[in-house]
Amino acid sequence: MVAGNFTVVTEFILLGLTDKEELKVVLFVLFLGIYVITLVGNVGMILLIQITPKLNTPTYFFLSCLSFVDACYSSVIAPELLITFLVVRETISLSGCIIQHLFFGVFITTEGFLLSVMAYDRYVAIAHPLFYNVAMSRRKCVVLVTGSCTGGLINSLVHTGSLGRLSFCGPNVVSHFFCDTPPLLKLSCSSTFMNEFLLLLFSRVIAIATFLIVIISYVLIAFAILQIRSAPGRWKAFFTCASHLTAVTIFYGTLSFNYIQPSSQYSVQQEKVVSVFYTLVIPMLNPLIYSLRNKAVKDAVKWAIELKRFSC
Repeated sequence: MVAGNFTVVTEFILLGLTDKEELKVVLFVLFLGIYVITLVGNVGMILLIQITPKLNTPTYFFLSCLSFVDACYSSVIAPELLITFLVVRETISLSGCIIQHLFFGVFITTEGFLLSVMAYDRYVAIAHPLFYNVAMSRRKCVVLVTGSCTGGLINSLVHTGSLGRLSFCGPNVVSHFFCDTPPLLKLSCSSTFMNEFLLLLFSRVIAIATFLIVIISYVLIAFAILQIRSAPGRWKAFFTCASHLTAVTIFYGTLSFNYIQPSSQYSVQQEKVVSVFYTLVIPMLNPLIYSLRNKAVKDAVKWAIELKRFSC
């Protein structure tokens, strides 16, 4: 649509991961497999926690919420990415782009808050085991999860609202496989100073605050573990945190490359590669990390299989 002497953009063209036709089929099969594993793993984790009485604890309540968030924000991105491998030119409307940006922001920020909540949960379980059920009551768990979702919604609304105020006059080619903030800001024909300021401010404040909660929780956990007299007891306490610590390291390690660095250091290719990890690979890995390194989850899987065999 033309207005005056410039063109108002009403849709964007997503370039996807690659423009090499010989790689598109291979990448389509690869990422379709990743997406299917992500859905099966996370939905399976949620169902397993729901049907297993032994997993009816605050720790696994938070894990089921994390699995739900992983399945959701992967589903916001993966279908659009898969389409870019099948068509010559994948387009998305301006409104569709804004909606995708909104939901992705909600889920990715909520995940960061949930990981910090889970670190606090591990601290209470190890440092104060006798008061664990009282300190982490069902009501408190629901409040913590609700607060995480609210924080994610507020953060996403701020960025999406500021993005909606920008003008896009062309070009309309997004050098990415989804509507992420940095590549969209590159296409705007109006000032993006406020957007970049809000992105750096909110991203750094939220990332630093949640990461500090994780660090402080694990420092206190380390002191609590050192007070355990028996070596087997110390190792057992340590391994209860290993899965969460692995998930936190991967999540914050990848996000820091894209959202905490200054825009002057922004690289399209680097952003694409890193985005694949935190939008597709991490949601797939989380249920694997928590199942392969968690004895309670493995026992629950065996119990569910035996229950299925018995019922058949």
